[in-house]
Amino acid sequence: MIRIMFVCHGNICRSPMAEFIMKKLVSDNGLSDEFYIASSATSTEELGNSVYPPAKSELAKHGISCAGKIAVQLMRSDYDKYDCFIGMDTANICNMNRIFGSDKDGKVYKLLTFAGRGDDVSDPWYSRDFSTAYADIEEGCKGLLEQLIDNI
Repeated sequence: MIRIMFVCHGNICRSPMAEFIMKKLVSDNGLSDEFYIASSATSTEELGNSVYPPAKSELAKHGISCAGKIAVQLMRSDYDKYDCFIGMDTANICNMNRIFGSDKDGKVYKLLTFAGRGDDVSDPWYSRDFSTAYADIEEGCKGLLEQLIDNI
């Protein structure tokens, strides 16, 4: 089983969007039994809060539910429990490395590298552009899944 943790700052916008987009892609490919997919935050600001309503609405536009998801924090102990940690932006990558102490096994990646891009998924908390964030996240998740399928 491949264990993936998507990570953003608060775990109420981008990382839960990635979690549920990836779950749908995996399900659509008949691979749900091959994957465990979760998401978390590098900060404590939103812990216990549900997915931000505009992010939830954007997912719903694409037929994706995130019901029951609440923000949780990434922990140092998660490093040994997951195969890869996918951050939405450069700050997330820095914060993951701070939380983990290092990335000794090379498990930390930025999502859009799987789309052949080096840029960050813009934070819709600030931009209010949830549709562009969705498109970027979906593109990155499709690239990630394609790469992981080659390893199954």
